[in-house]
Amino acid sequence: MEPNGSVESSKENPAPRRSLSSSPGLQYGALVNSVTSLTTPESQIPTISNRRAYVAMAVLCYINLLNYMERYTIAGVLLNIQTFFNISDSTAALLQTVFICSFLLLAPLFGYLGDRYNRKYIMIGGLCVWLLTAAASSFVTESYFWLLALLRALVGIGEASYSTIAPTIIGDLFTGGKRSIMICIFYIFIPVGSGLGYIVGAGSASLTGDWHWALRITPIMGVVGLILMIFLCPNPARGAAETNGEGVVAESSYLEDVKYLLKNKSYVWSSLGVTALAFLTGALAFWVPTFLSRAHVTQGLRPPCTDEPCDSTDSFIFGGVTVATGILGGALGTTMSRTFRDKVPYADPLICGVGMLGSVPCIFIIIFVAASSIPATYVFIFFGELLLSLNWAVMADILLYVVIPTRRATAEALQISFAHLLGDAGSPYLIGVISDAIRSSKPGDLNWSFHSLKFSLLLCPFVGILGGAFFLFTTKYITEDSKAVLRLIEGKAVLNACLCHLLIFLFLKLKFP
Repeated sequence: MEPNGSVESSKENPAPRRSLSSSPGLQYGALVNSVTSLTTPESQIPTISNRRAYVAMAVLCYINLLNYMERYTIAGVLLNIQTFFNISDSTAALLQTVFICSFLLLAPLFGYLGDRYNRKYIMIGGLCVWLLTAAASSFVTESYFWLLALLRALVGIGEASYSTIAPTIIGDLFTGGKRSIMICIFYIFIPVGSGLGYIVGAGSASLTGDWHWALRITPIMGVVGLILMIFLCPNPARGAAETNGEGVVAESSYLEDVKYLLKNKSYVWSSLGVTALAFLTGALAFWVPTFLSRAHVTQGLRPPCTDEPCDSTDSFIFGGVTVATGILGGALGTTMSRTFRDKVPYADPLICGVGMLGSVPCIFIIIFVAASSIPATYVFIFFGELLLSLNWAVMADILLYVVIPTRRATAEALQISFAHLLGDAGSPYLIGVISDAIRSSKPGDLNWSFHSLKFSLLLCPFVGILGGAFFLFTTKYITEDSKAVLRLIEGKAVLNACLCHLLIFLFLKLKFP
């Protein structure tokens, strides 16, 4: 169901909304508002009540939770999958790589569509694709690993539509400090969903004795999410939160959108930081449970897994730690942002940079302590994940206030594509390839399988250093870029007000000469 005044067709009519057109310092499309549209009565401005906005927010968070649960269920049962299909580390990592590759290839398309068409309909279509392909992947037999990989790729297509568009809808439902809180809540569900993916995946496999059931839980829950989205999620006007429900529109080509974003230095440097974070978290999230399981075998605490179901203890614990650190880190990052942003305009990228650089020593300790002490390893996993989780909500908020409303979906899409292309699309596979290459020197040695994965994971902390540097570079430009967006939006509001007064003056002059 759409809110009052929203357009029912999939292509939206921009007539009654403000236009972001040419202005000194920032060029954006052409002025498309007619003179009469500038005097649109307030009663005709499409608005969404606070209650409905909060309900929509709850629906979007629920689906985001399922999104990341589904994404990391595979990692929670990876040992079972490797045993079932008898595949190497690099081949197993392909399941995540093909998923992310399809995700990143389709994200720019959904970003383009999300800036121009009805975002609700696009998300519903993508969610349907996701549910069907995720459910189908749970019925693959042991001689059809290629089919499982293909279905994982199709799941990525469905999820790309949602992940690209949902944050822009939140940005159009809320503004200011309230939007920061809502973005924090939304992005907290990334680590929470990821952690629950490990727990639900490992738990389903343990209870049923069949890892296939791990892939059936989220599609069942997703049907509920689809129904809720159809009936409870609105499609607000772009920029509605910043313009009291009126919204902003513009006519521009996709090439103009891309040029604008490439000239936005805060967007470029923060996107590089997001890419490094994606590489780091993608590799660690996929491999750490397996790494810990092999550490148990190396220490003689557990026999190697040769038959299903494999011991899922590490997936349970790692999932629980991920949930806890996601909630704590997301809340702490947003609290720090709201506390310091008014005093230090560049506080947000500074928080992200410090979080990434602070996680680097923890990752080094995790890699080298696992061979001797599993409890100590989990302590540093907790602190490392906590520091990384400071970033999730803050970096998403950065994009929303350094990019104008009508280009946010494109900005989200390009950032997602770039971050996945050079980040978590390849990092699990690259770690697996390095591990296999090192392991090939002693193929029959179980202890060496642990050490080969340990040495391959050493790539992660160096990427963390790069990511921290990228966010620190962002601090140089973010103050001016965020002010430029505000000037453009507020400048159009002033222009509209002046034109309205001029029309009233001319009307009175003509009627009462």
